[in-house]
Amino acid sequence: MESAELKFEYNILSTNEILLAQFLKKGRLKLDSQVLDHLKRCSKDEASYSKLEEIVTELYSRYETSKMQLDLLERAVKHDYDSILITDLGLESPGPRIVYVNDGFKKMTGYEREEVIGKTPRILQGPKTDRDVLDRLKKRLIEGQAFFGHTINYKKDGTEFVNQWDIHPLTKENGEITHWVSYQRDITDRQESSKLLFDANIDFEQLEEDSKRTFIDLDVQGNILSSNKSFREIVGYDVDELKPLKFWDLVEEDKEELKDLFENFDGSKIEQHPYPWTFKSKSGENILLEGDIRWFVSGSQTVIRIHFDNLSMRNRVIETLKKKTLSLETLLNRHDEFTMKFRKENGTVVCSYVSDSFSDITGIPQSELLDGSMDNVFSKGLTEEILKAIEGAFSGKLITDKFIYTSPKGEEIAVIQSFKPIWNESRTNVVVVKSVAMVELEIKS
Repeated sequence: MESAELKFEYNILSTNEILLAQFLKKGRLKLDSQVLDHLKRCSKDEASYSKLEEIVTELYSRYETSKMQLDLLERAVKHDYDSILITDLGLESPGPRIVYVNDGFKKMTGYEREEVIGKTPRILQGPKTDRDVLDRLKKRLIEGQAFFGHTINYKKDGTEFVNQWDIHPLTKENGEITHWVSYQRDITDRQESSKLLFDANIDFEQLEEDSKRTFIDLDVQGNILSSNKSFREIVGYDVDELKPLKFWDLVEEDKEELKDLFENFDGSKIEQHPYPWTFKSKSGENILLEGDIRWFVSGSQTVIRIHFDNLSMRNRVIETLKKKTLSLETLLNRHDEFTMKFRKENGTVVCSYVSDSFSDITGIPQSELLDGSMDNVFSKGLTEEILKAIEGAFSGKLITDKFIYTSPKGEEIAVIQSFKPIWNESRTNVVVVKSVAMVELEIKS
């Protein structure tokens, strides 16, 4: 075990000839008397003893210099990472073997150095370790690329913790990879702080729906800490591509607004309403997202979480139509959505706004809906369905369903209509329900 560690330390020291010469010249390293006695017994004469002493002194100097460098490295990164682990290259079963761990590794996992040298990092894995994360990790290492990610690992006593890795290749001057160095951090507390904040704000009846929402986490300088799969699929970037970016690097038109909000984050500047921003995907597509900003403090770090609603429904419709026989020109020459707003007056739901396209699509004049009761405009069944959805939105739920409108000529128009609650500034009461309806197009294959 020790030979593997020494071999590694010797390799990384091979470029430090100047430093080594300084050590030898100044005579700062002296061999132990017992070592010298042993060298004499192994030497056939004084000349061979002198040569052997010189070689051993050089090797010992290299070893001490290596220890000094590793100590400097650990002190330099100890505030950013909990532990450092170095493995050899072997990626096939049983995997790369550990050649070095620092003292922080022992504190984080409970394992002594002697217990892990020569073994693989699999000793930290267990039932809840995410296999997909491990597969992505192996793929990146096979490609010779760095990896950033996290999953559940297990300490020596079986305790679960969330381990975040930042893994990089160690190379020779010619670019040949010799080892992998893994900087690790226990981020369990950060994860739990996030859960506490959002569990306190989520309506548990909507938990399943909220779990599918799109979100991204930032630090107070606008660096991207993490994002879920939904966000990455929308913008087209993977985890490693997002890692070096600032949040505003993902937009063009709204860049200055995002920099003002997130470059030096100040929660007092955040307004309670959602923010609409146009993002530029990796493929160059513009995507309009509406962001709801929240934040929490984990230890000394403030984490900003932004939940998004995807407003680019029209783009998805166009993409669908491109695969069908309906022409794009037909789509662009017709109205296919309308917007409505509802409020309550003395406990009665009234329509306070309806867009011009409502009349174009349904044939029903706007004035009839704004001036009177919905009972006078829609059939009894449709009125009951719409009122049920509106009441659900006033209770704080996002409602989406299919509705059939009937024009004055008796034509049926099928729409997919959503009803979204708009809260007051203190988020204690829903003051308006906003509704967006999109015509359900029948497209023949």
